[in-house]
Order: sequence, then structure tokens, then C-alpha cells
Amino acid sequence: MKVLLIGYMGSGKTAVGKKLSEALSFPFVDLDHYLEQTEGRSITQLFQDKGEVYFRKKEAAAVAHWLDDKEQQVIALGGGTPCYGTVMETIRKSDAVQTVYLKASIQTLTARLFPERNKRPVISHLETEELLEEFIRKHLFERGFYYNQASITVAVDDRSLRDIVEDILLRLF
Repeated sequence: MKVLLIGYMGSGKTAVGKKLSEALSFPFVDLDHYLEQTEGRSITQLFQDKGEVYFRKKEAAAVAHWLDDKEQQVIALGGGTPCYGTVMETIRKSDAVQTVYLKASIQTLTARLFPERNKRPVISHLETEELLEEFIRKHLFERGFYYNQASITVAVDDRSLRDIVEDILLRLF
């Protein structure tokens, strides 16, 4: 089985993924980290040097590769990964894959992302919390169609990492 964590940036995919992989004794893969390693540059540099289309193609190729591999894994996808091309359709057609949508409110996402926006190329240009909130609201509206196709949805607002992981484990088995 593969467990793919999806959700907006800042929803906790990496943190939850690490703890969930420990609980399941599955290897953990973070898509952003994987791309930084294979491309030899940060996500920000990758966006600047190659552009978003190149980045999204690399994401899709990595997901397709992992879905072909029969190894059990917990994989944290990028926030936009399931929303581009046919990635979500490919994921849904794959055997032995559970997708978990880590659902965070706009307020939670804004509070988490505003202090670190300079590290995230998609939102680095947003200089106020109001602009960031508006951006997140628009994105969540656009991406909701894809996120809501997950097999499991877990609310993450005001919950501990342990509680979120336990919730996922209960729903997986």
C-alpha cells in the first residue's frame, strides 16, 4: 500500500508524513525534497530557472514512477501536484493507493504560511496577510475539486500531530 498525502501548502503533509511513516514502518518520501535532490537545486531556484511548467512535469513524472513501484511508502505530494494534468486521475486509478487530504482552514493556512512565504515561490510576492488569505481562498476554491477526490479527508486545524496520525491510521485499517 502507498499512502499519498495531499493538501494545500502549509497543511502539514511533510510533518504528518514523517510520523505516519514511522507508525506504519513504511519509507517516507517528500516530493519537494526528492525534486531538490534529483534536480540539484531548491524548489525556489527550480521555479526561477526552469519555470512552473517544467516543475509540474517533474512532479508528475515522479508520482508516476512511485505508483509503478510496488514498495510500500508514505508520500507527501506538493500542494499543487494532484491539480495539474492527469496526476489525480492517475493516482485514483492506481491499485493499493490511499490518498489522504489534510484539510486546513484558510485562517490556519494563512497563519502558518505568512511567516515563511519568502521560502515558497508561489506566494513570495504576497506582502500582507490579507493578500495571502485572498490568494489561498482562490486557490482552495480551484483545487478543492482535486483535493476532495481523496479517499480520506482529515481536518488538521487545532489538532496535534499525534492526533492527526492516529485519525489517519484508524481510517486506513
